[in-house]
Amino acid sequence: MEKIELVPYFNESLFIPALRAKTKEGALEELVECFVEARFLRNPVIALEMVHRREELGSTGIGHGIAIPHGRTTAAPEVMIAFGCSKNGIAWQAMDDKPVHLIFMVLAPPQELNNRYLPVLGRLVEVLSDSPHRDKFHSVTTYSDFINLLKS
Repeated sequence: MEKIELVPYFNESLFIPALRAKTKEGALEELVECFVEARFLRNPVIALEMVHRREELGSTGIGHGIAIPHGRTTAAPEVMIAFGCSKNGIAWQAMDDKPVHLIFMVLAPPQELNNRYLPVLGRLVEVLSDSPHRDKFHSVTTYSDFINLLKS
């Protein structure tokens, strides 16, 4: 899977360059609400419950200021990714114990024909593990800049 293949899983309606949330719980709620407002999610309660259960298994804070809350839910009709950036950082119990600034929420249906959920997650982690590339996400303010960064 090439970097450009991540682009179809993003949508301008799911792009929040400045999260209002100050807490992990608030960020999860804000991102789920973003899916609802964009009409990509049928039931926010089910999705939020799933994300909480996933966090209980272990923090989705992967280090370097990044969190990728994710999971499969009957509320999601297809694989989609929301992006949120916190300028001040959010305590997330990340692997490196540092605050999270970049949050990529990945939601997917329980079953999908193309089985893209795990490859999308893997590719996202791969893209974000590149330090110079990762650092550029902190400064994006428009969706077109964000997509161009994904494509580069």
